Amino acid sequence: MSWAVEEWKEGVSPRVLQKIQELESQVDKLRKERQQRQFQLESLEAALQKQKQKVENEKNEAALLKRENQSLMELCDTLEKAKQKISHDLQAKESQINIQSGQLNSSKKDIERLEQELKRYKCELERSQQTLIAGDLSFSGAPQKSFTASLTPVQSHNGLC
Repeated sequence: MSWAVEEWKEGVSPRVLQKIQELESQVDKLRKERQQRQFQLESLEAALQKQKQKVENEKNEAALLKRENQSLMELCDTLEKAKQKISHDLQAKESQINIQSGQLNSSKKDIERLEQELKRYKCELERSQQTLIAGDLSFSGAPQKSFTASLTPVQSHNGLC
C-alpha cells in the first residue's frame, strides 16, 4: 500500500516534497524516540516496583528485628533480675555461713574449755580418792572419825595431774 500512500504526493513541487520527507523523517524519529521512552518508562516502572517491594521487605525485616530486639531486651531484664536475686541469696547464705562459722568456732572453744575443765576435775577426783585411800590405810587400826575436807579445784598450768 505504499503506492497509495505515495499517490497523494504526485504533482507536488519538489520543495514541498522535500519538506514532506523531512516531516515524515521527523515523525519516524519521534515514533522511535517515543518507543524508546515508552520502553524506558516501563523499565523504570519495573525498577520502581522492585524498589517498592524491596522497601516493603526492609520494613518487614526492620519490624521483625524490632520485635526480636524488644524480646531480647525483656529477656535481658528478666535475667538481670534473676542475677540480682541470686546475688542477694548468695550474700544471705554467705552471711549465714559466717554466722555459723563463728558459732562453730565459739563452740569449739567451749568444748576445749570444757575438756580442760573435765581433765582438771578428773585429776582432782583421783587426788581425792588417793587421799582417801591413804587416809583409810593410816587409820585402819584406829577408830574412824568423820571429817569434812573442803575440796577446791587445783588448777594446773598444763592440765595434767
